[in-house]
Amino acid sequence: MHIGVMASSCSQALRHHVCKSSRILRVHLQKSWPNRSFVLSSAVDQQPAVSSQEEIVIPKKKTWSKEAVLQALASTVNRDSTASDYRFQDDPYLTPKTSSEFKLFSFSQESGRNAAKYFINTYPKYFQKDYAQPHIPCLMPETLKAQIEEVSEAALIERIQMRKVKAAVDLYDQLLQAGTSVSLDVTNQLLDLICFYGDKNNNAERIFALLSEPNTHSYSALIRGMVKYGAYSKAFSIYTDLLNNRLKADVHTFNALITAAPEVKEKYNEKWELIVDLLKQMAEQKVKPNLLTLNTVLKTLRRCGTLGKSQAFPVISEMKALSIEPSLASYNHLLAIFYKPGAPIQGQTDVLQEVMNEVSRKSFTPQDPDDAQFFITAMRICLDTKDMEQAYRVHELLGVGENWRLLGNDFQQNIYYLLCMMENIDMVLKWYRDLVPSVYYPSSNVMRDLLQALDTDNRLDLIPQIWKDIKQLGHGNRQKLVEELLTLMAREKHNQEVQESFAQCALDIKKMYDAGDRGKVMLNWTATSLSDLISVLLAAQRRQDAWEMLKLFKTHNRVPSEELLNKFLTCIKESGDVNQAVELVQISAGFCLPETPKLIQRVQQEFELSEQQKNILSDLEIQTFNSD
Repeated sequence: MHIGVMASSCSQALRHHVCKSSRILRVHLQKSWPNRSFVLSSAVDQQPAVSSQEEIVIPKKKTWSKEAVLQALASTVNRDSTASDYRFQDDPYLTPKTSSEFKLFSFSQESGRNAAKYFINTYPKYFQKDYAQPHIPCLMPETLKAQIEEVSEAALIERIQMRKVKAAVDLYDQLLQAGTSVSLDVTNQLLDLICFYGDKNNNAERIFALLSEPNTHSYSALIRGMVKYGAYSKAFSIYTDLLNNRLKADVHTFNALITAAPEVKEKYNEKWELIVDLLKQMAEQKVKPNLLTLNTVLKTLRRCGTLGKSQAFPVISEMKALSIEPSLASYNHLLAIFYKPGAPIQGQTDVLQEVMNEVSRKSFTPQDPDDAQFFITAMRICLDTKDMEQAYRVHELLGVGENWRLLGNDFQQNIYYLLCMMENIDMVLKWYRDLVPSVYYPSSNVMRDLLQALDTDNRLDLIPQIWKDIKQLGHGNRQKLVEELLTLMAREKHNQEVQESFAQCALDIKKMYDAGDRGKVMLNWTATSLSDLISVLLAAQRRQDAWEMLKLFKTHNRVPSEELLNKFLTCIKESGDVNQAVELVQISAGFCLPETPKLIQRVQQEFELSEQQKNILSDLEIQTFNSD
């Protein structure tokens, strides 16, 4: 009796303890993972009368991709706007300074990579040691030599996989000559290879003609190859044979035929009627269109004039009804249909606004080669229509998800042109510091636009800083750009601190006019550039440097202006250097300037001259009078 009571008490205590512990554990788990549901024990939480077996559901294991750690680390680092493109950071000597250098160095780098691949693949026995952990197959030499030497279908498959077109065709002919039949599947793979890489001997048509019963794959390979290499009429002829043999085409065949439709018809309505007919045949053959079908139709509508504008939006609506989500290429074609460079721009921004409303805050992945054209097209429309609001929307879309991977090369140039023309200087400089030189290398025209923006907003004090960037970007030898910069610095007088920075900048510019590498002169002195540079030095009270520059007029056969000489004489008067004043008059007389008598008169009135200096001026006055 006592034993039974004791056992009952222990059982109740144990049940109470398990219940309490289970609740505590479940609460702890729910706090740790609030978005997950846990079933620890159905018996614990239910009434004691309901009995069921305890069940513990363990959460599924989270599988991480191989790049997860790198992606997590990368997300903690922001882009360095002062650094060059990541492709050039390993070799600072090859850091590009201009867009042309960017292309050159990119091609050079790719050329070097291809050269390295050539040696690795040509002499693979010297590169057998694998240092990579784990093993990375793409870093190891490719097997370029066929391993199967006998004439067999297996050898043919090997050559197809190695993408050796001529060797595969020759081996196929040898098999047929030996009386060995080749399976239809392998023959189709050979047709795919030939039609993708091309062949001058029409081997694809010959091999296709040898097939006793070609299937849809056979016809598709041949049609797509013909469209790719411009045999559009032949492609439609082969498609007719396909229908006569009571076969159905696949979606890739229809996409190729839609691409060829504008090439076989001349009038806009005939092109569109052929496209509609192909789409109807797709429906009859129960072939479901895909995204590339949508993009191909839109791309052909770009060549249908005003008819394309009336059909573009219905095509997109129809595709959405088929649960096909447009890509950036779809919207790029849509913009291209309504916007033609050089055409009137009225109403085109409305289309862009509709497109931006559709794509706003969406992240896109590459699905079509033309996806990379969207941002360029959209920003060009903003540039031509001077629509800043849509330009910012386009750039905002660029920062969503991985959309930046679809950025074209001309995008940053377009947005910066637009900003220089329409935004205030603070916003222009914000974008300038954010984009240059990490992702954008402005041309000399863009730098001139930037100088004009500084002038408009009265921020000429930033010119020395911009000059450093001009040199770094390789535009220091642009004559018009440098002369405009000098003119802006010389036009007005600023406080002494700014004038001093201008003077240092001017002396640095002077070096660009001196002999460059291997004696090559980078810039040619003009009377205007010399006058502007001397004016900048005089404003900074660097009279001696200005005096040395004044001598360059004679060296380079240039003539100083009356305004410059009067300005120089005023500066000399402030210092009281009589000898230099007389020398200035002698320089003016040496150029036979008509303003020389006025300079002589000023020196006689404003300076205390010695007898010798008076005689010199008198002689100069007589010489000037006689020359007149």
